[in-house]
Amino acid sequence: MSKIVLREDYIKLGQALKAAHLVDSGVEAKLVIQDGQVKVNGEVETQRGKKLYDQDIITYNGATVTIVK
Repeated sequence: MSKIVLREDYIKLGQALKAAHLVDSGVEAKLVIQDGQVKVNGEVETQRGKKLYDQDIITYNGATVTIVK
């Protein structure tokens, strides 16, 4: 399980996928999120701009990423 350390109070889901190197571009992030392939805290999330905070967990394509402050 990898981690993303927050520099601000939150990070948006699309940015988090790129920061974790789970996707190569913002366009790819948008597509996989819209297709319902990404889960946040165990629930499918379809909003690319969803704000993620400390201890949120992203799951995509078999990878898990935790957001930490």
